[in-house]
Amino acid sequence: MKLAICLAVLAVCVTVYARPDEKYTTKYDNIDLDSILKNDRLLRNYVDCLLGKRKCTNDGEELKKSLPDAIETDCSKCSAKQKDGAKQVIHYLIDHKRDWWTELEKVYDPEGSYIKKYQAEIKKEGLKL
Repeated sequence: MKLAICLAVLAVCVTVYARPDEKYTTKYDNIDLDSILKNDRLLRNYVDCLLGKRKCTNDGEELKKSLPDAIETDCSKCSAKQKDGAKQVIHYLIDHKRDWWTELEKVYDPEGSYIKKYQAEIKKEGLKL
């Protein structure tokens, strides 16, 4: 589920270059996630950025640098809205862009350790991995 939370940060375009005692910026918390998720080109650009397949935007680059920390810390620096957005994005990727989800899993959870750690929460969310 850590990966799931962090992928939401992707969709929200959170610039997260925070010190350990800080929270991630809420600058992008009011972004329309639905419009991003419905735009395959835009969403794919962020996925490709995270996968190292294409040049990142400034927001994408910050996200790519911070994603490992967010995964490791269970998105402890995320706002409540960012965590809610994570659930929305994860459901969307698993239900509609399964191949993209799998690509991200291979890079950010290659051994499946985060998925295994959060199996109960994954089931609670109704996700079929």
